[in-house]
Amino acid sequence: MTTRIFENRRVWQLTQGEFLAAACLIADAEADHVPAAVLGIARGGVRLAEVVAEQLGVPAVVVRARHNAPVGIQQAATGRVLLDHGHNDGALAALPAASSLLVVDDICGSGATLHAIAEMLTATVGPSGVRTAVLCRNEGSNYPLDSWGWDVADWVHFPWEPAPESGRLEALPPLTRLRSQPRAPRTRA
Repeated sequence: MTTRIFENRRVWQLTQGEFLAAACLIADAEADHVPAAVLGIARGGVRLAEVVAEQLGVPAVVVRARHNAPVGIQQAATGRVLLDHGHNDGALAALPAASSLLVVDDICGSGATLHAIAEMLTATVGPSGVRTAVLCRNEGSNYPLDSWGWDVADWVHFPWEPAPESGRLEALPPLTRLRSQPRAPRTRA
């Protein structure tokens, strides 16, 4: 597992406008290989999945996983991801086998959550490919994302979260393009 980096200089703030701009960039990046569905990891990836799926004209599906047990700024990652199999099995049952999927989330800290979701999808759905997109990637992560908006080395406050009690808020810079690692979609083994 990689170690997340926190410089403790600020709390980045993603505004609603920048969130929508980033979601549009993600949808545009997927337009050439439209997935059968966009899976949003609850809680942070749900709104992103809804917006991207709507733009692509495909269903949004919520999958539940929890990596950070406590809610709050700069909580240590546990390294253990808890999947809600009861919910997830039902949510994934309608997905067509051997289809391409896009998994989205608000942030990739260590990559543990995305890794757990990819393994679950391989075991339950057998997709032909799984692509990943997140709004932010912690600079300490080496998880192989397909695309992301911002590289960050501090905590990020997202528009759907309650305001943090402490920390200096600083707006993320405007996003003009996604970052990406050029490679083919991951396929099942």
